[in-house]
Amino acid sequence: MIRRLVHTVAVDTGALRESPAFRRLWTGQMVSLVGRQITTVAVPYQVYSLTGSPLAVGAVGLAQVIPLVSVSIGAGPIIDRFDRRRILIVTQLGLSVCSGLLAIGALLGHPPLFAIYLVVAAAAAAAAVDSPTRTAIIPNVVSARRLTGAFSLNFAMYQSTMIAGPAVGGLIIARSGLPLAYAIDVATFAAALFAIVRLPAQPPKSVHHEPPLLAIKRGFQFARTQPVILGGFAMDLCAMVFGLPRAIFPVLAATTFNAGPLGLGLLYAAPGAGAALAALSTGWLTRVRRLGRIIVVAITIWGAAIIAFGFVSSLWVALVLLAVAGAADSLSAVCRTTIMQTIAPDELRGRLTSMFFMIVVGGPYLGDIEAGAVASAFGARVSVVSGGVLCIAGLAVAAVLFPAVWAFRSKAPAQPVVGSGGR
Repeated sequence: MIRRLVHTVAVDTGALRESPAFRRLWTGQMVSLVGRQITTVAVPYQVYSLTGSPLAVGAVGLAQVIPLVSVSIGAGPIIDRFDRRRILIVTQLGLSVCSGLLAIGALLGHPPLFAIYLVVAAAAAAAAVDSPTRTAIIPNVVSARRLTGAFSLNFAMYQSTMIAGPAVGGLIIARSGLPLAYAIDVATFAAALFAIVRLPAQPPKSVHHEPPLLAIKRGFQFARTQPVILGGFAMDLCAMVFGLPRAIFPVLAATTFNAGPLGLGLLYAAPGAGAALAALSTGWLTRVRRLGRIIVVAITIWGAAIIAFGFVSSLWVALVLLAVAGAADSLSAVCRTTIMQTIAPDELRGRLTSMFFMIVVGGPYLGDIEAGAVASAFGARVSVVSGGVLCIAGLAVAAVLFPAVWAFRSKAPAQPVVGSGGR
């Protein structure tokens, strides 16, 4: 009975056994993402230490969202036109240089605030190409019957690094300081580069190459004709902009919870913990056809958990609520990306994945600005609670405007797909 239950719920790991290319890509990215998540904690901690301003921390999101959105728009045609393996090599080198510059700035002691913003903006631009490229590669290195498990493993890996990276980052910052935290991020890129270099070439399948502007236009035209995809984007944007108060985590850790950098790391890690557990338990989704309804319910749970998080004073209760929110987000991400990847043709996959990445990652950056601004004007608790309320309200509006999401029924219940995770 127990074995049958585990088999029903647990994620399929066959892709790791059967595809050496996927195994290398997955392992290298896992190591690299731990370092990236350490930097995710280090940058807002450093900015808050330098300024004492939640608005300045929120401005980190503004510095990232502008290059991310602009680059994401043009990244799709690049991903669909050039060898994706070579693209990954370039983006990983660029990201490692950005982390190296942050380490140098931390060693100097008090780097200019604008310099930090410039570096994180450059890293966001590189990530806007890197992450969609990875997602577009996976269907080419994994057999069709293992695609579900491969994407689920990819998403679970990303969420797991969101547990380890922030927790380790908070500990390192507390005991050894910011320079070592950034230096570890630089070192972890070696694992990702080693895995990418050993991948087979990933040339584009289509021999016909459209002009860049026409290629971008065709990607947007396709998305515009798919209300299910557009509705999923709109719903996720509401959750990420209003319901992810990560920009004020440094404020909450220092004031409400009195937890210091270690507590800050735990706050950043908690949503990833819930998301990872949920992602590793997505086996049951292979038999679900009403994926759109799961999206709506999951985002509702996300918003409710964030509202409750805004009222608590206990760190441990707060961590549980963030984990619940992360688990709900994980299920929503599974279903959204399933719908998008099964609808999108291969020649448009890079463009649509770039759009998806722009929403998934750009939304939280916009949320950083919103949360920081509201916290500066009305306080941290008001920022959290109002964000959760607006998340649910925005979801309701999107559900009315895009009824196709609620009505969506998959044609092949055994073929769900999970995205790489831009957050």
